[in-house]
Amino acid sequence: MSQPDDITDLAKLLATIGCPEAKAGEMAAQLAKRSEQLAKERNISREEAMTHLLQLMRQGWAAKEQSDAD
Repeated sequence: MSQPDDITDLAKLLATIGCPEAKAGEMAAQLAKRSEQLAKERNISREEAMTHLLQLMRQGWAAKEQSDAD
């Protein structure tokens, strides 16, 4: 993932799956860094690591929205 454009695109994606827009840029940068680390730790591709992390984040935001609605 090259930095500026990809981070911006990732931030937009995060916002669409529930990330607060004010935090999306910062979280996108952290997510990109963590996906690199996870890929190395697990000997998987960056894409696999990113997909895994995005799924976890989406699940977390969905659960939060559900609990906020209760």
